[in-house]
Amino acid sequence: MTQPDSPRLSVVVPVKNEAGNIAPLVAEIERACADFPFEVIYVDDGSSDATPAILEEVRAVRPWLRVLRHGASAGQSAAVRSGVLAARGPVIATLDGDGQNDPAFIPSLLAALDEAGEGAGLAQGQRRGRKDGRFKMLQSRIANGVRGRILKDSTRDTGCGLKVFRRHVYLRLPYFDALHRFMPALVFREGYTVVHRDVIDRPRLTGTSNYGMFDRLWVGLLDLAGVWWLIRRKRATPRAVEVMAPQAEAVRDEDVGC
Repeated sequence: MTQPDSPRLSVVVPVKNEAGNIAPLVAEIERACADFPFEVIYVDDGSSDATPAILEEVRAVRPWLRVLRHGASAGQSAAVRSGVLAARGPVIATLDGDGQNDPAFIPSLLAALDEAGEGAGLAQGQRRGRKDGRFKMLQSRIANGVRGRILKDSTRDTGCGLKVFRRHVYLRLPYFDALHRFMPALVFREGYTVVHRDVIDRPRLTGTSNYGMFDRLWVGLLDLAGVWWLIRRKRATPRAVEVMAPQAEAVRDEDVGC
């Protein structure tokens, strides 16, 4: 399959020290997206293992695979943003690079976004049957409960990495660390709707977690307060209409008269 100049979908995968998970996950993404033009953008967020070498090997036989690299680790939100900025597709899918997010759900999330129309900005996956440890699941449940009561974003699980969204909507969102965990509330803030689809969680393929610290409630409290402030300060965006110069209007009238 050749790399499309104008893909329908750009799949962005942030990774840090995930050498053992790259090849099997790329193969799964390829199967999941086979029915439409796509590209895959891996963002290596300062890995210190064999991740760069494995990405080069996998890319050599897949022209639709692109690789970006951060010189030093900047975090998951920064990696996602780098991928979105580089993306050629008008719609973005994101998933974690550890294999816990099953790419097989990408087409259903894309279909949900399409069915909801241009007024929908995000199709958010919500995990069922989570495979995280009990302590991490408890932290996540508390954080999601507090976030939901304060932001009223109608989303049970914002931490799920499986998301499909419109690129132009994402680029309107204020950027900050941990942005990906508050996307539903911020998409609502911009006047777009959010649709939800359940997805099945699974154990990571290999290795140990390199991201996920923001599941902890005490780390995310300041971010939560900041997003609440942003929502409170939002004002309606006026519709701007360009005013034509008198000369341009005169030329237009003459052309019509001819």
